[in-house]
Amino acid sequence: MNTVVTSKEAILSVSRELIRTEGWTAINIRSVAKACNISVGSIYNYFDSKSELIAATVESVWCDIFHFAENQETMTSFVDCMVWVFESMRKGDEKYPGFFTLHSMSFIGAEKASGQQLMERSWRHIQEGLSVVLMNDKSVRRDVFDENFTQEKFVEIIFSLIISALLRQDYDCTAIVGMIRRVIY
Repeated sequence: MNTVVTSKEAILSVSRELIRTEGWTAINIRSVAKACNISVGSIYNYFDSKSELIAATVESVWCDIFHFAENQETMTSFVDCMVWVFESMRKGDEKYPGFFTLHSMSFIGAEKASGQQLMERSWRHIQEGLSVVLMNDKSVRRDVFDENFTQEKFVEIIFSLIISALLRQDYDCTAIVGMIRRVIY
């Protein structure tokens, strides 16, 4: 048995694969250690508890699905970004079946707060990416936003529609794109 793992990312990569192939119930210290071919103690070198492992895995899956850092510079249209987001959601649901609807239920008790904090950090990253694309979209009407209807508030509204679509597993962005076009262009 290999007793040393080269990185936390190696453990998270195996954890993502376990979620993909076996579902949430496969994520625990023993099963991840076995899949990594390492000792249970080696997992504890990186994660203090099962809930910390799960929370880090959740964040890792969100990052795997939404690679904003790689795409936001090439996106010049907020509408194109929405199409990409919904396509990423569809692909993410195929790659990690049930992820969007089940991961929030995997945190219990006091550990729920840290899991929600990591999820919120992932969501904030997505919203920041949406904001960058919106600011860089040269086609947005100059008079759309003001102190009451800010770009940030618009992104929050769009993001809540994205979350709603995720929970409903509705990956058709036609209505949202139509609304965006009517509002900002």
